[in-house]
Amino acid sequence: MDYKQLMQQAIDLAKLTAKEGDVPVGAIVVNDNSEIISRGINLKEANSDPTAHAEIVAIRNAAISIQSHQLRELTLIVTLEPCAMCAGAILQARLKRLIFGAYNKKFGSVGSVYDLIRDPRSDSKTEVYSGICENLCIEELNNFFKKIRVQ
Repeated sequence: MDYKQLMQQAIDLAKLTAKEGDVPVGAIVVNDNSEIISRGINLKEANSDPTAHAEIVAIRNAAISIQSHQLRELTLIVTLEPCAMCAGAILQARLKRLIFGAYNKKFGSVGSVYDLIRDPRSDSKTEVYSGICENLCIEELNNFFKKIRVQ
C-alpha cells in the first residue's frame, strides 16, 4: 500500500473542501488492494453539522458501501489527526489501520493531546501511521486559515 499516493488523494479532497469554505480536511477509506471504498470531506459548515468531520463522513459512507458497521479490513487515510469524536468512531468501526498527515495540536486524539486509539485500556487493534505527507497537509490548512484571516 502506497501511503503517500493515497494521502495525496485525501489532500486533493481537502482542497475541494477549502473551496467550499470548510476547513480543508479530506479522508478516504481503502481496502488492502488500495481500492477506494469511500470518501469524506469536512462538511461542518456546509451541513451546519458539528459531527460532519471528514473521517465521520468517510466511515459512514464505507459502512453503507460494505453494509456493515465493522470495517475490520479497511484503512482510513485522513489529512489531519482525528479529534476525540473521530477517534471514537474509528474505535467503534474497528478499522484495521489509520493513516494521518498533520498533527492536531489543539484537538488531536491520536498522539498530540490524547491517544485514544493506542490507550492501553482500549481493546483497539487499529494500527496507526502518522506524519504521512505532513508538510503538504499543513500547507493546505495554513493556506486556508491565511485566506480567512485576510477577509
